[in-house]
Formats: sequence, C-alpha cells, structure tokens
Amino acid sequence: MKYILVTGGVISGIGKGIIASSIGTILKSCGLRVTAIKIDPYINIDAGTFSPYEHGEVFVLNDGGEVDLDLGNYERFLDISLYKDNNITTGKIYQHVINKERHGDYLGKTVQVVPHITDAVQEWVMNQAKVPVDDDKKEPQICVIEASIQLGGTIGDIEGMPFVEAFRQFQFKAKRENFCNIHVSLVPQPNATGEQKTKPTQNSVRALRGLGLSPDLIVCRSAKPIEMAVKEKISMFCHVEPEQVIFIHDVSSTYRVPILLEEQGIIKYFKQRLNLPIDDQPSDLLMKWKKMACRYERLLKVCSIALVGKYTKLSDCYASVFKALEHSALAINYKLDLMYIDSTELERSTEAENSVKYHQAWHKLCKADGILVPGGFGIRGTEGKLQAISWARTKKKPFLGVCLGMQLAVVEFARNCLNWEDANSTEFDPDTKNPVVIDMPEHNPGDMGGTMRLGKRRTVFKTENSVLRKLYGDEMFVEERHRHRYEVNPELTHCFEEKGLKFVGHDTEGNRMEIIELENHPYFVGVQFHPEFSSRPMKPSPPYLGLLLAATGTLNAYLQRGCKLSP
Repeated sequence: MKYILVTGGVISGIGKGIIASSIGTILKSCGLRVTAIKIDPYINIDAGTFSPYEHGEVFVLNDGGEVDLDLGNYERFLDISLYKDNNITTGKIYQHVINKERHGDYLGKTVQVVPHITDAVQEWVMNQAKVPVDDDKKEPQICVIEASIQLGGTIGDIEGMPFVEAFRQFQFKAKRENFCNIHVSLVPQPNATGEQKTKPTQNSVRALRGLGLSPDLIVCRSAKPIEMAVKEKISMFCHVEPEQVIFIHDVSSTYRVPILLEEQGIIKYFKQRLNLPIDDQPSDLLMKWKKMACRYERLLKVCSIALVGKYTKLSDCYASVFKALEHSALAINYKLDLMYIDSTELERSTEAENSVKYHQAWHKLCKADGILVPGGFGIRGTEGKLQAISWARTKKKPFLGVCLGMQLAVVEFARNCLNWEDANSTEFDPDTKNPVVIDMPEHNPGDMGGTMRLGKRRTVFKTENSVLRKLYGDEMFVEERHRHRYEVNPELTHCFEEKGLKFVGHDTEGNRMEIIELENHPYFVGVQFHPEFSSRPMKPSPPYLGLLLAATGTLNAYLQRGCKLSP
C-alpha cells in the first residue's frame, strides 16, 4: 500500500481537497486503484450536527455516514463510494481509545496521547486504506490522505498536533518508498506591490519540518500563474528540487486542476518516488478530463436556475447541489447560471421591511429558466420556499424539489389545490389539522446526532408512466442516499393523486413516498432522497439532468431519443 499525505499551510480553504482529489484522479487514470481518507481535528464524532455556515454542506455516504464535504470531492473526482470511517475526526479517535480503555484492552496502563492516540490514528488509516471503494471490490493500491491541519500562519491549531505526530511516526512504519508528503501552501500577491511573496510558504515548510515531516512536493496556490523566479526561490529556501514545486493558479473550473498537475510532470514524479508500475503517458480517462475541461470553457449557451434556500450566503452550503447542476448543464452543452435566492426575501414580511430586497429576489425568480428548492431543516424561510413552489407550479416553470423541497411541494399543493388552508408539516406546526408531512417513527427528538433516515435506500417505481423512471433508464427501482426526519403522510396520498399530484415512487414496503410528479406540467418533480450526492462529472444525476433539459426546452426530444444526449 502506498500512502500520500496532503497537508496545508498558511491558511485554510486553499484547495487541499481539490488537490487531493486531482492527485487521486491522475493516479486512477494511470490504472491504479485509489482510495481517500479525510482527517478533521474537531472533537465532533461526525459532521451531522454542524451548521452549514460552519463547515459547508453535510455530505452523506452510502452507509449513512454524515461527513465533511471534501469526501464529496473525492467521490465525484474518483467515481468511488467511500464509507463513514474514511472520515476520521478527533472525536472518533478518542471515543475509540476510551472504549478500548473501558474494555480493559490496555491492561491497566496509563492511556496517553503518545502512544495510544497516535497508534490508534495509524491503525485506523492502515485498516481503512484496505477497504475496497470501487465496483470491482478489489483492495486499493494507493491511499490519499487529506489532513485538515494548517502549518505556518495558523500553527496554533493545537487539536491537529496528535495527527502530525502520528504521521511523523507513520512515515517510518510505512517506509520511504511507500509514503509521500504533499504540502499545499499559499503564495499571496499583495495589490500594493504586485509581487508574489514566498515567505509564508518558507515559514510553513519550516514549521512542517520542525514537526518531523518533510514535503516531497510543494503545491503553491496563487491567484495568477507563478513566475519561474518564484519557483526557483521556493526550491532554494525550502530545500527541494525545482520539479518538486508545483504551481496551481486560480482556473475557470476545478476540472482543469488534474490537467495542470499532469502538465507539470507529476505522473513521472510519482512513478519514481513511489516506484509505481505505470506509464509516463496519461490514459484515456485523463484525456476525457481534458476534453471535458476544454468543453466547459467553450460553452456559449446559458441556462439559469434559481436555487431557493436559506443558506445562500455561503455557496459551500449547497456544494453538491451546485455540482449536480453543473454536471447536468455540461452534459447538454450549457453554461450554468446559478442564482442563489434567500427564501426569506420572497416573503411578505421582507416586502414591508425592505421592498428593494423583496423585488430583487422576485425578479431573479421570475427570469430563471428553472427553480430548485433543496433540502434543509427548520421553519425559517419556508413561506418563501412555498411562494417559489407555487410560482413554479402555476407558471409552468420547470421545478425540482429535494427532500424538504418535495415536502413543501406537497404542502403547497394541499393548501392551494386541495384547499386545506392549514396544511403543514408537523416539523413546523405539530398541531395542524392536516398533517401532510409527518414525523418518522425512527426520529428521536431528544437525540440529534445520527437519528435520521440516512444512507442509500431503494426506491421502487410503481408506474411505467413516469418522467423520472425514463430518466433513470426505465429501471424498476433506483438506489439513492437519504437524509431526513420527516416524510409525506401516506394516509392522505389518495387525495393528492385524485387532483393530479402523483406519488410515482415508494420505498420497498410501499409506505414511504419517495417521488412526486405533477400531471400536465413540463417538469414538476420532487424527490425525498438526495440525488446530488451520487452525481458525477461524466454521469450526471437524472433528476437534475431532467431539470436542466426541461429548463432548456429539450426534455421531450431527449426522451424521444431514448434518453440519449445529442452528439
């Protein structure tokens, strides 16, 4: 097993996740089996209870693991399926060690950070690296490990130190020919001088070496392409060869990053450094990435989608939704124009408080080619989402509701088509006389962590006359990932179906409503699951693809071609 550790320097958020994903993509394109592990030093057991503004979206895996959004990058880039144990947190490690101590596994010894915590980290990595993540179920050959530990500039991140020490020891346990460290650093360029500064990178590398790790590759992130003199300076002061300094400047799309790495000879370097049985030339997979990146940059036609949510101030809150829309737009040769609309700004209360914001939000919604209401929790902004759904239904605008978006579509239909004025979800009004969305039996209100319906579940189509079934390739069932506490009340579904809102997909027992479709509408679809989590750059998610096709007026032609994209 070969291990590639990716650490960060100077500041967080400089793209370690994309760099790690891109390295994995390059190695997979060389015919190697690649897995990935993300290390987060926070004490939370998982990411499930985070505010989206704290760490971005919560990404859900097949096994129900609620993890950091970077695991979404790994899955999308590498087209693999990871597990919750591929996301290591301080909380998980300490819980594991404490459980062993309570069980008496340490035979009365004093349990300490070194060696017990550091040994647990190494053991976890070695065990998880062997778990198959591809469809062929073969053991991976390379494990890319991204550690959210910043060195130099933010050296005060005390919680990350046990992980640094663990990998200082691990490099000798794995042996040099099996362990490689990539350090991602920032090269800032102050506007006052316009000069690219290398000192932060020098300090970061010095801090890394002081902790016992030496970088094999230094990946320099910058806003603009880095000059050769800067590369030579970093090489000299950081004690590495010039070919060990890689530049990644801001690019038009993340699809370009693996190509930049490959162009700077990273395949040849890994072949020599880790003694890999690969060719120096990129494979067909990397050529497809090149074509995809070039096609992305040449797109001329634009499709605008309004995303109506309540976490719109930070795009990472809807990272997978954005990627799923982008994959679908790229598949049909359109450039995506995603307009984030804060759902509270569509509400009447905003009109009274700030009429400019209110009218701007409605202007965005009205000019959009399609409307998307994603998942979420809590009552804030729900009335605005209901307004957007009503607009999409009555004005025949293509619409996709995901999780809460589907539930609110049912609430809106009940209020405005069935005339149940107080229809609601018990999440927002526990005493409603028309509870069209109800609490799940599994939900424990006193315990927030991991109590939802999570992970990959099967949805069975109950009719052949379904747009979504056709988009899924006319399959009898699909398997998608879930993350919800509430669901449509099955006792009331017959009332909706009589008026044209069809529940075309159920769970395997037929009790849980999974998919809705509205008759006599270009595309009005709701799904209880989260299809965005399984979307891939070259395999877009069918519900999202359907939204983009409908928004561009090409859905019917696509269906008539047997769900084949035009050349």
